[in-house]
Amino acid sequence: MPTLVALLLTIAALLVARRVRHTRPTRALIISPRQSTTVAKGGAVRSVQSVELGVSPEDLERLWSPTNLENLGRTYWRFLSKVTLGVIRVIYGQHSRSVVFLTKPFTLLRFEPPEYVLEPEHGKIVWRIRDGLLVARNGRGSGYLALDVRREAPSAQANGQAKLRIEVEVANFYPAIAVGFSMPVYEATQSSIHVLVTQAFLRSLATLQLEESKVGQLAALEQLAQETTGQDPSAS
Repeated sequence: MPTLVALLLTIAALLVARRVRHTRPTRALIISPRQSTTVAKGGAVRSVQSVELGVSPEDLERLWSPTNLENLGRTYWRFLSKVTLGVIRVIYGQHSRSVVFLTKPFTLLRFEPPEYVLEPEHGKIVWRIRDGLLVARNGRGSGYLALDVRREAPSAQANGQAKLRIEVEVANFYPAIAVGFSMPVYEATQSSIHVLVTQAFLRSLATLQLEESKVGQLAALEQLAQETTGQDPSAS
């Protein structure tokens, strides 16, 4: 089953990446490090994929809010479903987020609810990995997936454009396929697919279109803060 999932993700990501190149209205530059995926001696994997978006100051101010940080997370999960035509789905539970193959018994990855970091120039979402078919038994409860966003002010060198740096990180992840087969097999299949799909997602953000969160946790907090004190939660 993981092989079929990987094949579907590969084909879909290639198609989406090609379409994004013809539709994006702003600059999207992949700036991931050359060795974006590393493996520790104990078998823990870390992968970092980053994009730099050049946006107008007006678009940056419009997008920079706690609500849109949460929407960015929803956009990531929705992208996975779109590129696989719904074969990969995300199920929202009260105390978990599950990435499933078609239906819930085939849970590829299960995460804890998101944790948020809100700072004036920085936002971050962390989903801690609980378990799933893609996680080795000895790695359950130890890794995480994170979306990190940083903003930079406009500069003369950037022709007055502001910059958004968005990073997707998977860390301390123990892949089941590396235990069942080998780490080279993981690197040639699941790891390569992850990089391809993640970079396609990051390029798709050049459209500056975000999906609306299904939960709306930060939107509710933002509205409450504005109603009671007029304070932006991201400034605290």
